[in-house]
Amino acid sequence: MSDFISSGWSYWVTIIALGGVAFCLWLLFTQRSFLKKDVEADNTGHEWDGITEYNYPVPTWWTVMYVGLCAVGLGIMFLYPALGSNPGQVGYTSVKQAEEEKAAYLESLKPVYAKFDGQTIEQLAANEDARKLGERLFLNNCAQCHGSDAKGSPNFPNLTDSDWLWGGNPEQIHQTITEGRHGMMAPLAAVVSNEEANQIAHYVRSLSGLSSDPTLAPLGQVKFQAVCAACHGMDGKGNQLLGAPNLTDNVWLNSSSREVIVKTILEGRSGIMPAQKNTLTPEQIKMLAAYVWGLSNNK
Repeated sequence: MSDFISSGWSYWVTIIALGGVAFCLWLLFTQRSFLKKDVEADNTGHEWDGITEYNYPVPTWWTVMYVGLCAVGLGIMFLYPALGSNPGQVGYTSVKQAEEEKAAYLESLKPVYAKFDGQTIEQLAANEDARKLGERLFLNNCAQCHGSDAKGSPNFPNLTDSDWLWGGNPEQIHQTITEGRHGMMAPLAAVVSNEEANQIAHYVRSLSGLSSDPTLAPLGQVKFQAVCAACHGMDGKGNQLLGAPNLTDNVWLNSSSREVIVKTILEGRSGIMPAQKNTLTPEQIKMLAAYVWGLSNNK
């Protein structure tokens, strides 16, 4: 409540909070004559099956409770961040509570990972206990995109094969998990016509042995080398420094259909692997990197 970016909202929340309590007290004050014990009950005129409905004054205990709740509400507003940007006297924030709970949780995990101190990623990948920890980390943090079997889905890489966009050695995988990646295929509609994109698509399909038009593929090769080779290389084998995929191995991040390739050429694509350095501890990242590396290296 206290993390407002505009003072106007802070004032508005403060007015509503205090105004609500003030309205309750005003209501009790203006109706105090009706709250007295000697006030007779009013007959509402409603009767059904011999039962008459009366409008009785509320009991004294209810009035006292109402005033007491208003006092409690004011006390909470004074102690906790309920009045706009005022942090309250105890200095509580939900962010601070979350950070404290996270710190306590991470502290409790240290003994779990302590026995793996000093081991390399390759050694961890060969350790059954470490693999089990890595698998749990993967299922909790990575399976949403890469699948529980790590075989990916359209636009999310398969982590069980030997095809890597940014490199598949232990250090590169560790770097990817820690810092994240942002792969971008620039849209080329400004420099490539629909017809030229179709020609390039036929050439790209021919690189991995897929069916293509033998009359259009050579034309696509010329345009590919002029526009696409800067990232994918003259031979189409990609560049892991840029995250540019190898187009000759018949492994496709999205689809190998000509229509999808043409759409990708003209409109581009953007894929983000979020950094985990602010979510996982260094020990967890290392364990996760070992598990991922082991998926394609412990055969």
